[in-house]
Amino acid sequence: MNNKTNVLLQAEEMIKPLAFEHVPQDSDVEAVIDQWLHAIATDSQFYCNPEIIKPEQLKECVISLLQKNGLYTTRNAFFNDVFGALKLKPDFDVKFRFIDLFAGIGGVRLGFQQNGGVCVFSSEYDKAAQKTYKENHGEFPFGDITKIPENEIPEHDVLLAGFPCQPFSNAGVSARNSVGKEHGFLCETQGTLFFDVMRIVDERRPKVVFLENVRNLERHDKGRTFQTIKDTIEKSGYSFYYKVIDSSSVVPQRRVRCYMVAIRSDIPKDFCFPEFVGDPKPLRSILEDSVDEKYTISDKLWLGHINRTKRNLERGTGFTAHTANLDKPSNTIVARYGKDGKECLIPQEGKNPRLLTPKECARLQGFPDEFITPIARTPAYRQFGNSVVVPIIQEIAKKIRRDIL
Repeated sequence: MNNKTNVLLQAEEMIKPLAFEHVPQDSDVEAVIDQWLHAIATDSQFYCNPEIIKPEQLKECVISLLQKNGLYTTRNAFFNDVFGALKLKPDFDVKFRFIDLFAGIGGVRLGFQQNGGVCVFSSEYDKAAQKTYKENHGEFPFGDITKIPENEIPEHDVLLAGFPCQPFSNAGVSARNSVGKEHGFLCETQGTLFFDVMRIVDERRPKVVFLENVRNLERHDKGRTFQTIKDTIEKSGYSFYYKVIDSSSVVPQRRVRCYMVAIRSDIPKDFCFPEFVGDPKPLRSILEDSVDEKYTISDKLWLGHINRTKRNLERGTGFTAHTANLDKPSNTIVARYGKDGKECLIPQEGKNPRLLTPKECARLQGFPDEFITPIARTPAYRQFGNSVVVPIIQEIAKKIRRDIL
């Protein structure tokens, strides 16, 4: 977080020795410090290792330490110290609490935060995404969720998890098959992470579980993968609802995703997803007025696209690369977009087409313009390609808060 106040810097240094005792494997002490400060500022549940001390006791200890040194006067003042420099800050008057698993750069978080929620725990494995998350949300996420015991995670009302989609996506399955790798739940590194979500669900029993994944999840392994997810959630005592939604009426991108909502069975309420209707948004509506020449693709790359497209059309298989129709939504932006831009090439008069800029990719996903994008292009494209359409999340979150919480 830029432009930190002296109070915040002093508070971080003051609680750092205590925080070191609670850092899980493959996580950073900064995650613990941020979690604690945010919990105090929003009067939320406290993260800690309960084998050392109970969360309530530790929270009182930290507050007492800050008060003794004159750094904590009122919660209102401390809230401003912690979140004051952020453009995308939570509400002071918290309506519900959530955790953000497989957080990426916080697109799901934004949708729920904009509806009165506050994040009490976040986890993201990718180092570059952690930095972007910190820059925008003022919180350094914890690392490998598989290394964090479920009883250390704070109590929460809603669990958010956009668990890794690569083992289930069409492209991911094809790539894994081509090199003899397993996909779906047989992918040991990513496919089984759904069950890490469920061990937390079984321990903390949140009111609502929100999951997001690729459209192909519904059809993967002839539907058996999706049935396993549904059965597992229902056996844990939750009602399960899902809908496949196309984002093109909300943002100028044809991004079709599977959204799942599970409600704890003792809450006597049904859930109906919001409708997303209307004309598709035109791609030209999010384009920047002036773009650096570095985004124009080379003659070699453009000729390669033309020749490969011709060959693949003749044989009836493989990808094609054409310039985008600016009056229609773009194709789905993916994590590999920065490699060659084939999913969306912007036509330019008198020269080769260009890639979208990172800012344009952010807009395609519905991120606000004040969201800080990475300076380096490769991680920026990867992070936005892996992210979610924020306005879709926001509308689903609004429905969850109104109908369930």
